[in-house]
Amino acid sequence: MNPPPHLTLSPRHIIHLLATHHKRWLLPAVVVAALVAIYAVLTPATWEASQALIVRNDAANNETALGKFKQPEEMKTIQETILELIKSHGVLEAALTEVGPPAGRADVSRAWPDDCDIEALRKSVKLSPPKGAEFGKTEVFYLQVRADDRSRAVALNRAICEHLQTRFQQLRDAKAQSMIEELGKTVNLTQADLQESTDRLAAIEARVGSDLAELRGLQEPSAGDSALRRTVTEIRSELREIGTAEKTQEEFLAVLKAAQDDPGRLVAAPNRLLESQPALRRLKEGLVDAQLRTAALQGVMSEEHPRVKSAKQAEEEIGRHLHDELAIALRGLEVELQVSRHRRAMLEGQLTQATQRLERLAELRAGYVNEVAENTHRSTLLERAEQNLAEARAAQASAKAASLISRIDGPDTGPRPVGLSTAALLLLGIAGGVLTGLGVLLLTVQPAAVVAPAAAVEAQTLPLRPAATVIGTSHGNLSLKQALQKVACGSRV
Repeated sequence: MNPPPHLTLSPRHIIHLLATHHKRWLLPAVVVAALVAIYAVLTPATWEASQALIVRNDAANNETALGKFKQPEEMKTIQETILELIKSHGVLEAALTEVGPPAGRADVSRAWPDDCDIEALRKSVKLSPPKGAEFGKTEVFYLQVRADDRSRAVALNRAICEHLQTRFQQLRDAKAQSMIEELGKTVNLTQADLQESTDRLAAIEARVGSDLAELRGLQEPSAGDSALRRTVTEIRSELREIGTAEKTQEEFLAVLKAAQDDPGRLVAAPNRLLESQPALRRLKEGLVDAQLRTAALQGVMSEEHPRVKSAKQAEEEIGRHLHDELAIALRGLEVELQVSRHRRAMLEGQLTQATQRLERLAELRAGYVNEVAENTHRSTLLERAEQNLAEARAAQASAKAASLISRIDGPDTGPRPVGLSTAALLLLGIAGGVLTGLGVLLLTVQPAAVVAPAAAVEAQTLPLRPAATVIGTSHGNLSLKQALQKVACGSRV
């Protein structure tokens, strides 16, 4: 058996169907259109008041760009906070209380505003960015409030803006107060830690006493040699000089002792010795001159000559004076050597004391450096905590003085309400009613009622077809689609 071909209703069939069963589609169409008309007439117009707002950053703690956001995330965070505040229970309740209930409120005995009123207003409030912009990317955004009355929409928008600014200032104040309390405790703890570190540092410095400058010099290697180190260096240098002088004096003393037994050895004495003993040098020179004169006279005169004897007596006299001067020089050298030894002992004692002081300072250096570093670090922490506390106090003062949210002009509703007008709703109601009626007609009409009139009309224009193709009632009830398909098959035979 071949499947029946697809059947499409022609406009003539549809017109005939509408004319034949006009009550089936006309009644639903009228009912739907009437309901839409009643809705359009009874439903009040919805007005939307829009208020442009601009938000800025704090200027108190923003030195680089006053009032500007350093990062877009900061602006987005503030705008998200504003969005939550706009739809908060406190702001909406305060705005409804200020504006009052709408005119013609049904239940006057019910408290105003209640949770239902606040929830209805929350659904009518919207925060949106400018057209073409993304929320959180621009400082400007719009507060939109919908109401059944134009003046009420403007009043609600204005009241919400005022209470939003107030609530945002209170939130900033509470946030700053919380930060002040936290930072105040931080400052107190930091001050206590700094005082404890200062006490330990003062105890170390008290132990050091007069060597505090030396200890600080050890703490800062870039400061160079300290006075104590220079003193140690000078003492060591002086000790080396004294040691050299003692050796020289001992050698001179040995030479002078030898010259006492043999004055002739004084002639071979070093010039340094004679320079340190001017009298000896002068006597030595006189002795040499006397010896030269004696030798010269003995070369021309005899030993018994009075001039020779006189020269020898002068030479002997000079020798006696030289011997006496040698004794005096010996005592002087011994005294100088003794003084040098006493001075060397004194310097060695001073060197020992200075070295012990340096060793003591070296033992205290590590702990002192750590205490100084800890004290400096805690001073830095205290300074930073005090700066943060000052910034928090400045933020609290600015929160009480000014608002970060500014309004641009006033709320505007535009010349027309939002949504479809009454005429548009009526047209849509008529169109919807007609479509509803057609749907009801197609779902409720009987197949024989649809196909038989159409087959009778086509039978007047088409040639006779075999009886086997005529649709009878013996096949039982057929669907509308199957009946139309059979009619179409019969027309093509």
